[in-house]
Amino acid sequence: MTALQKTIKKPVSYSGIGLHTGNKTTITFRPASADSGVKFVRTDLPGRPTIPALIDHVIGLERGTSLGMGTVKIHTVEHVLAALGGLQIDNLMVELDANEPPLGDGSAKPFVDVLLKVGIVEQDVHKNYLEIDTPIWYSKKKEKGVELVALPSDDFRITFMVDYKHPALGTQYTAMYSLKEEFVKEFAPARTFCFLHEVEALKEQGLIKGGTLDTALVVGDHQVDEKELSYLQNLFGLKEKAFMGENGFLNNAQLRFPNEPCRHKALDLIGDLFLLGVNLKAHVLAARSGHAANVALVKEIRKVYEKKRLISKYQDKKTGQYQLDIKAITKILPHRYPFLLIDRIIDLESTKRVVAIKNVTINEPFFQGHFPDHPIMPGVLIIEAMAQAGGVLLLNTVKDPENSLVYFMGIDKVRFRKPVIPGDQIRFELELVQSRLSRFKMVGKAFVDGQLVAEGELMAAVVKR
Repeated sequence: MTALQKTIKKPVSYSGIGLHTGNKTTITFRPASADSGVKFVRTDLPGRPTIPALIDHVIGLERGTSLGMGTVKIHTVEHVLAALGGLQIDNLMVELDANEPPLGDGSAKPFVDVLLKVGIVEQDVHKNYLEIDTPIWYSKKKEKGVELVALPSDDFRITFMVDYKHPALGTQYTAMYSLKEEFVKEFAPARTFCFLHEVEALKEQGLIKGGTLDTALVVGDHQVDEKELSYLQNLFGLKEKAFMGENGFLNNAQLRFPNEPCRHKALDLIGDLFLLGVNLKAHVLAARSGHAANVALVKEIRKVYEKKRLISKYQDKKTGQYQLDIKAITKILPHRYPFLLIDRIIDLESTKRVVAIKNVTINEPFFQGHFPDHPIMPGVLIIEAMAQAGGVLLLNTVKDPENSLVYFMGIDKVRFRKPVIPGDQIRFELELVQSRLSRFKMVGKAFVDGQLVAEGELMAAVVKR
């Protein structure tokens, strides 16, 4: 049985201090309808602007994950997202009266506690899942030793390893096999951490104004003298004298788990993966990963999700080594015989690029009149076929492609490099390079057997039928 989507029973709020601004901020969670997803709302701004919790809206990864649309921004949302992902909540309105959520104790536990207290309810709509078929990798192994891979799995799992080459941390490992069984008690309470030199630098830059020793673990990464300890006491506003503990943490902070830093890294990963906008069935293995790498992996997984969603929209399943067959193409394009000039879509990345195939045969009606004794495909029809491939790409940038058409407005820099003859298979590759409202510009190339036969720039508009 497929699980049902979830939201909460009624609104609930939590207040605290924002990490970077140090301002008092209140976050309010409100129930939302099925299939609406999670959206952040800035209640302190005119018009109450909304930002969907999706990877497309990530605008910053410095010391956390930040979302934005236009001039509206919300900082350090990863712990909120981790709470929602860990509790498997699908639909929610998350209201904020400032530009960042409360920091709490530096973990996801405060948000988890209030959400559990108010109650989570199922909705009468099935959850959406992404089941990956092949491994999806992201690696910065040579530069930073970072490596991430999402492997096919019948459920969501995480295995995480860190190695900071520091006595207080060393090599740490954690694994989570069940969100339902392990998240609330074993991962949600894991607090964020940072190194002493990072804290001092961030404080002096006017950041982490809301950060205290109650909201993060501070790892001593260099020798400190009395002068620096006095400075740290004033920096954090401590009533008692600052000291470096025997366990390597400032003021001998006690860990909630022996591998708490590693568990917090896994918590951050859960939050960043929530930005997929769909429940993931995969085993994610991570080594020394942070927000930048997490988001990079999410973007790669999102591409897979978009392709699967596109296939399910137009046909039953992916067939062979291509994405959309001719039946699916006829659901997208209005063209019909004898003017439907593409046969398959090999690859389609919504809003980015398309790869299409045209099989050229002697049965094409235009060969009867175009050099019948020396059949060559007319160059204008090569460009027309390229434009149709571009039409498939552009129609999938709008919400209602079934009720839209693509009108081509201009063609520029067209060059024909080699003739195309019966028996050839043309591979069209188009990339969307400019998008302004409903006006688009694409760069397209056509290949036969790996050799360039034509290229050009196409300008088009998407209009209502």
